[in-house]
Amino acid sequence: MKRILIVQIRPIHTEADYQNALDRIEEIFDAKPGSIEGDVLEILEILVDEYEKKNFPIEAPKPVKAIKFRMEQLGMGQKDLAKIFGSKSRASEILSGKRSLSLRQIKVLYRKLGIPAEVLIQEKEGTSS
Repeated sequence: MKRILIVQIRPIHTEADYQNALDRIEEIFDAKPGSIEGDVLEILEILVDEYEKKNFPIEAPKPVKAIKFRMEQLGMGQKDLAKIFGSKSRASEILSGKRSLSLRQIKVLYRKLGIPAEVLIQEKEGTSS
């Protein structure tokens, strides 16, 4: 006869629930996938992820900050960006926040630098919709 283990998993509503879930995840972190503890671990990770998305949202960076960050990651300077845009002044205006990105520039930055389009289409700093 097969043994059935009943595990009580509850939604995470409070900071205490959240901490308890994190503690339990730590206890069973090395559980074998497909085992009962492995399944519990997977469910708790999903619940914790949803709680964190709701209670600790991370805003996407503003376009200029994202461009500068990606350039730094790639070891690029402003003159490298000028080559992409075809103009030193255009690169300077964008990096200083004086000019918004055009649709063509967003596409180029997405393709060449891998910056997500949803980050690049945000309003520029200092403006609101």
